[in-house]
Amino acid sequence: MDIAAHRIKLIAGPLIAAIAYAMMRHSGLEHGMTATAALSVWMAIWWMTEVVDLGVTSLLPFVVLPALGVMDANAVAQQYMEQTIFLFMGGFFLAFAMEKWNLHERFAYTIIQRTGFTPTRVLVGIMVTTFFISMWISNTATTLMMITAVLAIIRHEHLFDPKARQAIATGFLLALTYTASIGGLATIVGTPTNMILIGFADKAFGNTHDLNFLSWFRFGFPFALLMGLSLFIIIRYRYFKSSHNQPFDSAFIREQQDKLGFMRYEEKAVLTIFVITVLLWFTRSSIDFGSFTLNGWSTYFAFGKMIKDSTIAIGAAVLLFLWPARDAKSESLLNWSDVTKLPFRVILLFGSGFAIAAAYQESGLATFLAKKLEHFAGMPVWVFTLGIALLVTVLSEFASNVASIQLMLPILAPLAVSLHVPPMTLMIPATIAASFGFMMPVATAPNTIVYGTGMVPVKEMMRTGLLLNIIGILLLTLYTYLFEKLA
Repeated sequence: MDIAAHRIKLIAGPLIAAIAYAMMRHSGLEHGMTATAALSVWMAIWWMTEVVDLGVTSLLPFVVLPALGVMDANAVAQQYMEQTIFLFMGGFFLAFAMEKWNLHERFAYTIIQRTGFTPTRVLVGIMVTTFFISMWISNTATTLMMITAVLAIIRHEHLFDPKARQAIATGFLLALTYTASIGGLATIVGTPTNMILIGFADKAFGNTHDLNFLSWFRFGFPFALLMGLSLFIIIRYRYFKSSHNQPFDSAFIREQQDKLGFMRYEEKAVLTIFVITVLLWFTRSSIDFGSFTLNGWSTYFAFGKMIKDSTIAIGAAVLLFLWPARDAKSESLLNWSDVTKLPFRVILLFGSGFAIAAAYQESGLATFLAKKLEHFAGMPVWVFTLGIALLVTVLSEFASNVASIQLMLPILAPLAVSLHVPPMTLMIPATIAASFGFMMPVATAPNTIVYGTGMVPVKEMMRTGLLLNIIGILLLTLYTYLFEKLA
Protein backbone atom coordinates (compact mmCIF):
# COMPACT_ATOMS: atom_id res chain seq x y z
CA MET A 1 0.00 0.00 0.00
CA ASP A 2 1.27 3.49 -0.88
CA ILE A 3 2.47 5.29 2.29
CA ALA A 4 0.41 8.42 1.60
CA ALA A 5 -2.75 6.40 0.92
CA HIS A 6 -2.11 4.38 4.06
CA ARG A 7 -1.83 7.53 6.18
CA ILE A 8 -5.02 8.97 4.67
CA LYS A 9 -6.97 5.83 5.50
CA LEU A 10 -5.42 5.73 8.96
CA ILE A 11 -6.43 9.30 9.75
CA ALA A 12 -9.84 8.99 8.08
CA GLY A 13 -11.20 6.76 10.84
CA PRO A 14 -10.73 9.03 13.88
CA LEU A 15 -11.20 12.22 11.81
CA ILE A 16 -14.59 11.23 10.39
CA ALA A 17 -15.58 9.86 13.81
CA ALA A 18 -14.70 13.25 15.41
CA ILE A 19 -16.74 15.12 12.78
CA ALA A 20 -19.67 12.75 13.33
CA TYR A 21 -19.40 13.29 17.09
CA ALA A 22 -19.44 17.08 16.71
CA MET A 23 -22.45 17.01 14.36
CA MET A 24 -24.45 14.68 16.61
CA ARG A 25 -23.66 16.70 19.72
CA HIS A 26 -24.69 19.84 17.91
CA SER A 27 -28.05 18.23 17.14
CA GLY A 28 -28.63 17.67 20.85
CA LEU A 29 -27.70 14.01 21.36
CA GLU A 30 -26.27 12.97 24.70
CA HIS A 31 -22.54 12.42 25.06
CA GLY A 32 -22.77 8.66 25.66
CA MET A 33 -24.82 8.10 22.52
CA THR A 34 -22.63 10.24 20.30
CA ALA A 35 -19.41 8.75 21.66
CA THR A 36 -20.67 5.22 21.00
CA ALA A 37 -21.88 6.13 17.50
CA ALA A 38 -18.60 7.88 16.67
CA LEU A 39 -16.62 4.84 17.83
CA SER A 40 -18.78 2.65 15.57
CA VAL A 41 -17.98 4.92 12.62
CA TRP A 42 -14.26 4.82 13.40
CA MET A 43 -14.22 1.02 13.67
CA ALA A 44 -16.36 0.56 10.55
CA ILE A 45 -13.93 2.64 8.47
CA TRP A 46 -10.89 0.77 9.72
CA TRP A 47 -12.64 -2.58 9.31
CA MET A 48 -13.67 -1.82 5.73
CA THR A 49 -10.34 -0.35 4.64
CA GLU A 50 -8.27 -2.82 6.71
CA VAL A 51 -5.71 -0.05 7.15
CA VAL A 52 -4.63 -1.85 10.32
CA ASP A 53 -5.12 -5.46 11.29
CA LEU A 54 -8.70 -6.35 12.28
CA GLY A 55 -7.44 -7.41 15.68
CA VAL A 56 -5.95 -3.96 16.31
CA THR A 57 -9.22 -2.24 15.41
CA SER A 58 -10.98 -4.62 17.79
CA LEU A 59 -8.98 -3.22 20.71
CA LEU A 60 -10.41 0.30 20.27
CA PRO A 61 -13.51 -0.19 22.49
CA PHE A 62 -11.32 -1.14 25.44
CA VAL A 63 -9.47 2.16 25.13
CA VAL A 64 -12.14 4.56 23.86
CA LEU A 65 -15.21 3.58 25.89
CA PRO A 66 -13.59 4.10 29.33
CA ALA A 67 -11.61 7.14 28.11
CA LEU A 68 -14.82 8.88 27.03
CA GLY A 69 -16.73 7.85 30.13
CA VAL A 70 -19.20 5.54 28.40
CA MET A 71 -18.32 2.33 30.25
CA ASP A 72 -16.00 1.26 33.04
CA ALA A 73 -12.85 -0.61 31.95
CA ASN A 74 -13.83 -3.67 33.98
CA ALA A 75 -17.22 -3.80 32.27
CA VAL A 76 -15.58 -3.54 28.85
CA ALA A 77 -12.98 -6.18 29.68
CA GLN A 78 -15.68 -8.69 30.62
CA GLN A 79 -17.06 -8.49 27.08
CA TYR A 80 -13.77 -9.75 25.67
CA MET A 81 -14.10 -13.05 27.53
CA GLU A 82 -17.83 -13.61 27.11
CA GLN A 83 -18.81 -17.28 27.26
CA THR A 84 -19.64 -17.47 23.54
CA ILE A 85 -15.95 -16.92 22.78
CA PHE A 86 -15.21 -20.23 24.48
CA LEU A 87 -17.70 -21.92 22.17
CA PHE A 88 -15.64 -20.65 19.24
CA MET A 89 -12.40 -21.82 20.85
CA GLY A 90 -13.78 -25.27 21.57
CA GLY A 91 -14.90 -25.63 17.97
CA PHE A 92 -11.42 -24.77 16.73
CA PHE A 93 -9.81 -27.26 19.12
CA LEU A 94 -12.02 -30.00 17.68
CA ALA A 95 -11.01 -28.89 14.18
CA PHE A 96 -7.31 -29.00 15.08
CA ALA A 97 -7.69 -32.55 16.42
CA MET A 98 -9.48 -33.72 13.25
CA GLU A 99 -6.78 -32.14 11.11
CA LYS A 100 -3.93 -33.55 13.23
CA TRP A 101 -5.05 -37.14 12.74
CA ASN A 102 -6.22 -36.71 9.10
CA LEU A 103 -9.82 -37.48 9.94
CA HIS A 104 -10.95 -34.73 7.56
CA GLU A 105 -9.11 -36.33 4.63
CA ARG A 106 -10.76 -39.66 5.35
CA PHE A 107 -14.16 -37.97 5.27
CA ALA A 108 -13.31 -36.20 2.01
CA TYR A 109 -11.94 -39.17 0.06
CA THR A 110 -14.64 -41.55 1.26
CA ILE A 111 -17.51 -39.31 0.20
CA ILE A 112 -15.86 -38.36 -3.11
CA GLN A 113 -15.28 -42.01 -3.93
CA ARG A 114 -18.86 -42.94 -3.15
CA THR A 115 -20.42 -40.11 -5.14
CA GLY A 116 -18.82 -41.19 -8.43
CA PHE A 117 -16.09 -40.25 -10.88
CA THR A 118 -17.35 -37.50 -13.16
CA PRO A 119 -16.69 -33.82 -12.46
CA THR A 120 -20.33 -33.28 -11.47
CA ARG A 121 -20.32 -36.20 -9.07
CA VAL A 122 -17.03 -35.07 -7.54
CA LEU A 123 -18.60 -31.62 -7.17
CA VAL A 124 -21.38 -33.25 -5.15
CA GLY A 125 -18.77 -35.02 -3.03
CA ILE A 126 -16.86 -31.81 -2.34
CA MET A 127 -20.02 -29.92 -1.43
CA VAL A 128 -21.47 -32.66 0.80
CA THR A 129 -18.19 -33.11 2.66
CA THR A 130 -17.61 -29.40 3.08
CA PHE A 131 -21.21 -28.79 4.12
CA PHE A 132 -21.09 -31.48 6.80
CA ILE A 133 -17.77 -30.39 8.29
CA SER A 134 -18.70 -26.69 8.21
CA MET A 135 -21.84 -27.43 10.22
CA TRP A 136 -19.67 -28.14 13.24
CA ILE A 137 -16.53 -26.06 12.89
CA SER A 138 -15.78 -22.62 11.49
CA ASN A 139 -15.94 -22.00 7.74
CA THR A 140 -12.31 -20.88 7.84
CA ALA A 141 -11.12 -24.12 9.45
CA THR A 142 -13.28 -26.15 7.05
CA THR A 143 -11.81 -24.44 4.00
CA LEU A 144 -8.27 -24.95 5.28
CA MET A 145 -9.04 -28.62 5.87
CA MET A 146 -10.57 -29.24 2.45
CA ILE A 147 -8.39 -27.08 0.23
CA THR A 148 -5.54 -29.61 0.14
CA ALA A 149 -7.78 -32.45 -0.99
CA VAL A 150 -9.55 -30.30 -3.59
CA LEU A 151 -6.30 -28.94 -5.04
CA ALA A 152 -4.88 -32.45 -5.24
CA ILE A 153 -7.87 -33.52 -7.31
CA ILE A 154 -7.65 -30.45 -9.57
CA ARG A 155 -3.92 -30.81 -10.18
CA HIS A 156 -4.01 -34.49 -11.04
CA GLU A 157 -2.96 -34.72 -14.69
CA HIS A 158 -5.24 -37.52 -15.83
CA LEU A 159 -8.57 -36.55 -14.33
CA PHE A 160 -9.87 -33.84 -16.66
CA ASP A 161 -9.89 -32.73 -20.27
CA PRO A 162 -7.11 -30.07 -20.46
CA LYS A 163 -9.53 -27.68 -22.18
CA ALA A 164 -11.97 -27.99 -19.28
CA ARG A 165 -9.43 -27.80 -16.44
CA GLN A 166 -9.75 -24.06 -15.75
CA ALA A 167 -13.54 -24.09 -15.70
CA ILE A 168 -13.73 -27.22 -13.57
CA ALA A 169 -11.06 -25.90 -11.17
CA THR A 170 -12.96 -22.63 -10.78
CA GLY A 171 -16.19 -24.50 -10.17
CA PHE A 172 -14.66 -26.80 -7.56
CA LEU A 173 -12.96 -23.98 -5.66
CA LEU A 174 -15.96 -21.66 -5.71
CA ALA A 175 -18.15 -24.54 -4.56
CA LEU A 176 -15.71 -25.13 -1.70
CA THR A 177 -15.61 -21.54 -0.45
CA TYR A 178 -19.35 -20.92 -0.79
CA THR A 179 -20.37 -24.27 0.71
CA ALA A 180 -18.09 -23.62 3.70
CA SER A 181 -20.07 -20.44 4.39
CA ILE A 182 -23.46 -22.02 3.64
CA GLY A 183 -22.84 -25.11 5.78
CA GLY A 184 -22.03 -22.86 8.71
CA LEU A 185 -25.61 -21.53 8.59
CA ALA A 186 -27.02 -24.90 9.64
CA THR A 187 -25.84 -24.88 13.27
CA ILE A 188 -25.16 -22.28 15.92
CA VAL A 189 -21.47 -23.28 16.06
CA GLY A 190 -20.95 -23.33 12.29
CA THR A 191 -19.76 -19.73 11.93
CA PRO A 192 -18.72 -16.95 14.35
CA THR A 193 -21.67 -14.70 13.42
CA ASN A 194 -24.15 -17.27 14.70
CA MET A 195 -22.34 -17.46 18.03
CA ILE A 196 -22.25 -13.67 18.24
CA LEU A 197 -26.05 -13.65 18.02
CA ILE A 198 -26.28 -16.17 20.86
CA GLY A 199 -23.95 -14.06 23.00
CA PHE A 200 -25.85 -10.88 22.21
CA ALA A 201 -29.20 -12.52 22.97
CA ASP A 202 -27.91 -13.79 26.33
CA LYS A 203 -26.87 -10.26 27.30
CA ALA A 204 -29.88 -8.42 25.89
CA PHE A 205 -32.66 -10.83 26.87
CA GLY A 206 -31.19 -13.09 29.56
CA ASN A 207 -33.05 -16.39 29.91
CA THR A 208 -36.17 -15.03 28.20
CA HIS A 209 -35.07 -15.96 24.68
CA ASP A 210 -35.42 -19.51 23.33
CA LEU A 211 -32.49 -19.43 20.94
CA ASN A 212 -30.29 -22.47 21.43
CA PHE A 213 -28.50 -25.14 19.43
CA LEU A 214 -31.68 -27.04 18.53
CA SER A 215 -33.94 -24.05 17.80
CA TRP A 216 -31.30 -22.63 15.47
CA PHE A 217 -30.95 -26.01 13.74
CA ARG A 218 -34.68 -26.13 13.05
CA PHE A 219 -34.44 -22.82 11.19
CA GLY A 220 -30.93 -22.92 9.81
CA PHE A 221 -30.52 -26.47 8.53
CA PRO A 222 -33.40 -26.49 6.00
CA PHE A 223 -32.40 -23.03 4.78
CA ALA A 224 -28.76 -24.11 4.39
CA LEU A 225 -29.90 -27.11 2.34
CA LEU A 226 -31.90 -24.83 0.03
CA MET A 227 -28.90 -22.54 -0.39
CA GLY A 228 -26.65 -25.52 -1.04
CA LEU A 229 -28.99 -26.80 -3.73
CA SER A 230 -29.10 -23.34 -5.32
CA LEU A 231 -25.30 -23.21 -5.31
CA PHE A 232 -25.02 -26.64 -6.92
CA ILE A 233 -27.33 -25.59 -9.77
CA ILE A 234 -25.35 -22.38 -10.33
CA ILE A 235 -21.94 -24.09 -10.34
CA ARG A 236 -23.13 -27.04 -12.43
CA TYR A 237 -24.52 -24.93 -15.24
CA ARG A 238 -21.86 -22.24 -15.21
CA TYR A 239 -18.73 -24.38 -15.13
CA PHE A 240 -19.54 -27.97 -16.10
CA LYS A 241 -20.45 -28.32 -19.77
CA SER A 242 -21.81 -31.70 -20.82
CA SER A 243 -18.86 -32.24 -23.16
CA HIS A 244 -16.47 -31.84 -20.22
CA ASN A 245 -18.42 -33.97 -17.79
CA GLN A 246 -16.82 -37.26 -18.77
CA PRO A 247 -15.80 -40.07 -16.38
CA PHE A 248 -12.16 -40.00 -15.33
CA ASP A 249 -9.64 -42.40 -13.84
CA SER A 250 -10.64 -43.08 -10.25
CA ALA A 251 -7.29 -44.62 -9.33
CA PHE A 252 -6.02 -41.38 -7.79
CA ILE A 253 -8.81 -41.18 -5.23
CA ARG A 254 -8.47 -44.85 -4.34
CA GLU A 255 -4.72 -44.44 -4.04
CA GLN A 256 -5.07 -41.54 -1.62
CA GLN A 257 -7.64 -43.42 0.41
CA ASP A 258 -5.47 -46.54 0.52
CA LYS A 259 -2.59 -44.46 1.89
CA LEU A 260 -4.72 -43.62 4.90
CA GLY A 261 -5.24 -47.32 5.67
CA PHE A 262 -7.61 -48.45 8.39
CA MET A 263 -8.80 -45.97 11.00
CA ARG A 264 -6.18 -45.62 13.69
CA TYR A 265 -6.90 -45.56 17.40
CA GLU A 266 -6.47 -41.76 17.52
CA GLU A 267 -8.93 -41.17 14.66
CA LYS A 268 -11.55 -43.33 16.38
CA ALA A 269 -11.02 -41.47 19.65
CA VAL A 270 -11.37 -38.02 18.05
CA LEU A 271 -14.45 -39.18 16.14
CA THR A 272 -15.98 -40.52 19.36
CA ILE A 273 -15.44 -37.23 21.18
CA PHE A 274 -16.82 -35.30 18.19
CA VAL A 275 -19.99 -37.41 18.01
CA ILE A 276 -20.57 -37.21 21.78
CA THR A 277 -20.12 -33.42 21.64
CA VAL A 278 -22.70 -33.07 18.87
CA LEU A 279 -25.18 -35.31 20.72
CA LEU A 280 -24.75 -33.27 23.91
CA TRP A 281 -25.37 -30.07 21.94
CA PHE A 282 -28.54 -31.46 20.41
CA THR A 283 -30.01 -32.86 23.61
CA ARG A 284 -29.04 -30.15 26.13
CA SER A 285 -32.34 -28.26 25.86
CA SER A 286 -35.85 -29.68 25.89
CA ILE A 287 -37.51 -30.44 22.54
CA ASP A 288 -41.15 -29.42 22.16
CA PHE A 289 -42.95 -31.72 19.71
CA GLY A 290 -46.33 -30.08 20.32
CA SER A 291 -48.16 -33.05 21.78
CA PHE A 292 -45.31 -33.84 24.15
CA THR A 293 -41.96 -32.46 25.27
CA LEU A 294 -38.71 -34.41 25.33
CA ASN A 295 -36.76 -33.06 28.28
CA GLY A 296 -33.16 -32.11 27.68
CA TRP A 297 -30.48 -33.65 29.88
CA SER A 298 -29.70 -30.26 31.46
CA THR A 299 -33.20 -30.15 33.00
CA TYR A 300 -32.33 -33.06 35.27
CA PHE A 301 -29.72 -31.03 37.14
CA ALA A 302 -30.39 -28.16 39.53
CA PHE A 303 -27.51 -26.30 37.90
CA GLY A 304 -28.61 -27.21 34.36
CA LYS A 305 -29.35 -23.62 33.37
CA MET A 306 -25.76 -22.70 34.14
CA ILE A 307 -24.50 -25.04 31.41
CA LYS A 308 -24.18 -23.59 27.89
CA ASP A 309 -23.11 -25.03 24.55
CA SER A 310 -19.73 -23.41 25.23
CA THR A 311 -19.40 -25.53 28.39
CA ILE A 312 -19.76 -28.66 26.26
CA ALA A 313 -17.28 -27.40 23.65
CA ILE A 314 -14.58 -26.64 26.20
CA GLY A 315 -15.29 -29.91 28.00
CA ALA A 316 -14.63 -31.74 24.73
CA ALA A 317 -11.45 -29.71 24.22
CA VAL A 318 -10.17 -30.59 27.70
CA LEU A 319 -10.90 -34.25 27.00
CA LEU A 320 -8.84 -34.06 23.79
CA PHE A 321 -5.90 -32.75 25.82
CA LEU A 322 -6.30 -35.50 28.44
CA TRP A 323 -7.02 -38.51 26.22
CA PRO A 324 -3.70 -40.38 25.71
CA ALA A 325 -2.51 -41.14 22.19
CA ARG A 326 -0.76 -44.35 21.17
CA ASP A 327 1.29 -42.59 18.52
CA ALA A 328 4.85 -42.12 19.76
CA LYS A 329 4.96 -38.58 18.36
CA SER A 330 2.16 -37.28 20.58
CA GLU A 331 1.36 -37.69 24.28
CA SER A 332 -2.38 -37.03 23.82
CA LEU A 333 -4.95 -36.52 21.08
CA LEU A 334 -4.23 -32.80 21.24
CA ASN A 335 -1.12 -31.05 22.58
CA TRP A 336 -0.86 -27.36 23.28
CA SER A 337 1.60 -26.97 20.42
CA ASP A 338 -1.20 -28.11 18.09
CA VAL A 339 -3.44 -25.16 18.98
CA THR A 340 -0.98 -22.26 18.92
CA LYS A 341 -2.42 -21.25 15.52
CA LEU A 342 -5.75 -20.36 17.14
CA PRO A 343 -6.83 -17.12 15.38
CA PHE A 344 -6.48 -14.69 18.27
CA ARG A 345 -7.70 -11.75 16.17
CA VAL A 346 -11.09 -13.43 15.77
CA ILE A 347 -11.38 -13.68 19.55
CA LEU A 348 -10.72 -9.94 19.74
CA LEU A 349 -13.31 -9.37 17.02
CA PHE A 350 -15.83 -11.24 19.13
CA GLY A 351 -14.95 -9.21 22.19
CA SER A 352 -15.11 -5.87 20.42
CA GLY A 353 -18.54 -6.71 19.07
CA PHE A 354 -19.87 -7.58 22.50
CA ALA A 355 -18.29 -4.40 23.90
CA ILE A 356 -19.91 -2.20 21.24
CA ALA A 357 -23.24 -3.97 21.78
CA ALA A 358 -22.99 -3.33 25.52
CA ALA A 359 -22.20 0.34 24.87
CA TYR A 360 -25.24 0.66 22.59
CA GLN A 361 -27.42 -0.64 25.39
CA GLU A 362 -25.67 1.25 28.21
CA SER A 363 -25.75 4.62 26.44
CA GLY A 364 -29.31 4.23 25.16
CA LEU A 365 -28.19 4.56 21.54
CA ALA A 366 -29.89 1.31 20.49
CA THR A 367 -33.27 2.45 21.78
CA PHE A 368 -32.80 5.90 20.21
CA LEU A 369 -32.05 4.44 16.76
CA ALA A 370 -34.97 2.03 16.98
CA LYS A 371 -37.37 4.86 17.79
CA LYS A 372 -36.16 6.76 14.73
CA LEU A 373 -37.31 3.84 12.61
CA GLU A 374 -40.74 3.59 14.20
CA HIS A 375 -42.40 5.50 11.36
CA PHE A 376 -41.82 2.40 9.23
CA ALA A 377 -43.90 0.36 11.69
CA GLY A 378 -46.85 0.08 9.31
CA MET A 379 -44.82 -1.77 6.69
CA PRO A 380 -44.98 -5.58 6.45
CA VAL A 381 -42.29 -7.47 8.37
CA TRP A 382 -41.10 -9.17 5.18
CA VAL A 383 -40.16 -5.74 3.77
CA PHE A 384 -37.94 -5.17 6.81
CA THR A 385 -36.44 -8.64 6.37
CA LEU A 386 -35.66 -7.92 2.71
CA GLY A 387 -34.12 -4.53 3.52
CA ILE A 388 -32.05 -5.88 6.40
CA ALA A 389 -30.81 -8.84 4.35
CA LEU A 390 -29.79 -6.50 1.52
CA LEU A 391 -28.05 -4.03 3.84
CA VAL A 392 -26.12 -6.65 5.80
CA THR A 393 -25.10 -8.50 2.62
CA VAL A 394 -23.67 -5.31 1.10
CA LEU A 395 -21.84 -4.51 4.35
CA SER A 396 -20.39 -8.03 4.47
CA GLU A 397 -18.82 -7.63 1.03
CA PHE A 398 -16.59 -4.83 2.29
CA ALA A 399 -16.30 -5.47 6.02
CA SER A 400 -15.92 -8.79 7.78
CA ASN A 401 -19.17 -10.66 8.40
CA VAL A 402 -18.36 -10.53 12.11
CA ALA A 403 -17.99 -6.74 12.00
CA SER A 404 -21.19 -6.35 9.96
CA ILE A 405 -23.41 -8.24 12.36
CA GLN A 406 -21.76 -6.60 15.37
CA LEU A 407 -22.83 -3.22 14.03
CA MET A 408 -26.41 -4.34 13.25
CA LEU A 409 -27.56 -6.40 16.24
CA PRO A 410 -27.64 -3.54 18.80
CA ILE A 411 -29.96 -1.63 16.44
CA LEU A 412 -32.24 -4.51 15.45
CA ALA A 413 -33.13 -5.68 18.96
CA PRO A 414 -34.95 -2.51 20.08
CA LEU A 415 -36.30 -2.00 16.54
CA ALA A 416 -38.08 -5.34 16.75
CA VAL A 417 -39.60 -4.33 20.08
CA SER A 418 -40.90 -1.05 18.59
CA LEU A 419 -42.40 -3.02 15.66
CA HIS A 420 -44.06 -5.44 18.12
CA VAL A 421 -42.41 -8.50 16.59
CA PRO A 422 -40.12 -11.07 18.28
CA PRO A 423 -36.54 -9.72 18.13
CA MET A 424 -35.28 -12.93 16.51
CA THR A 425 -37.60 -12.30 13.56
CA LEU A 426 -35.18 -9.58 12.42
CA MET A 427 -31.95 -10.66 14.13
CA ILE A 428 -31.75 -14.21 12.77
CA PRO A 429 -32.14 -13.17 9.07
CA ALA A 430 -29.56 -10.42 9.63
CA THR A 431 -27.13 -12.93 11.13
CA ILE A 432 -27.61 -15.32 8.22
CA ALA A 433 -27.24 -12.52 5.67
CA ALA A 434 -23.88 -11.66 7.25
CA SER A 435 -22.59 -14.93 5.75
CA PHE A 436 -23.66 -13.88 2.24
CA GLY A 437 -20.36 -12.22 1.37
CA PHE A 438 -19.93 -14.22 -1.82
CA MET A 439 -18.61 -11.61 -4.28
CA MET A 440 -15.35 -10.11 -3.01
CA PRO A 441 -12.14 -12.04 -2.26
CA VAL A 442 -11.82 -10.14 1.04
CA ALA A 443 -15.46 -10.61 2.07
CA THR A 444 -14.85 -13.86 3.98
CA ALA A 445 -11.83 -15.86 5.04
CA PRO A 446 -12.82 -18.83 2.78
CA ASN A 447 -13.02 -16.46 -0.22
CA THR A 448 -9.54 -15.16 0.59
CA ILE A 449 -8.12 -18.67 0.99
CA VAL A 450 -9.56 -19.87 -2.32
CA TYR A 451 -8.56 -16.70 -4.18
CA GLY A 452 -5.05 -17.16 -2.81
CA THR A 453 -4.64 -20.34 -4.87
CA GLY A 454 -4.41 -18.17 -7.99
CA MET A 455 -6.87 -20.47 -9.79
CA VAL A 456 -10.05 -18.37 -9.39
CA PRO A 457 -10.33 -15.19 -11.51
CA VAL A 458 -11.79 -12.23 -9.60
CA LYS A 459 -14.43 -11.65 -12.27
CA GLU A 460 -15.70 -15.22 -11.85
CA MET A 461 -15.95 -14.89 -8.09
CA MET A 462 -17.81 -11.59 -8.48
CA ARG A 463 -20.24 -12.82 -11.14
CA THR A 464 -21.07 -16.09 -9.43
CA GLY A 465 -21.08 -14.42 -6.02
CA LEU A 466 -23.48 -11.69 -7.15
CA LEU A 467 -25.90 -14.29 -8.50
CA LEU A 468 -25.70 -16.27 -5.25
CA ASN A 469 -26.15 -13.09 -3.20
CA ILE A 470 -29.35 -12.21 -5.05
CA ILE A 471 -30.75 -15.72 -4.69
CA GLY A 472 -29.76 -15.80 -1.03
CA ILE A 473 -31.46 -12.48 -0.17
CA LEU A 474 -34.70 -13.39 -1.94
CA LEU A 475 -34.72 -16.94 -0.59
CA LEU A 476 -34.02 -15.76 2.96
CA THR A 477 -36.89 -13.26 2.82
CA LEU A 478 -39.38 -15.84 1.52
CA TYR A 479 -38.12 -18.59 3.85
CA THR A 480 -38.35 -16.36 6.95
CA TYR A 481 -41.87 -15.27 6.01
CA LEU A 482 -43.07 -18.86 5.51
CA PHE A 483 -41.27 -20.11 8.62
CA GLU A 484 -43.00 -17.50 10.77
CA LYS A 485 -46.38 -18.28 9.21
CA LEU A 486 -46.05 -22.04 9.69
CA ALA A 487 -44.43 -21.92 13.14
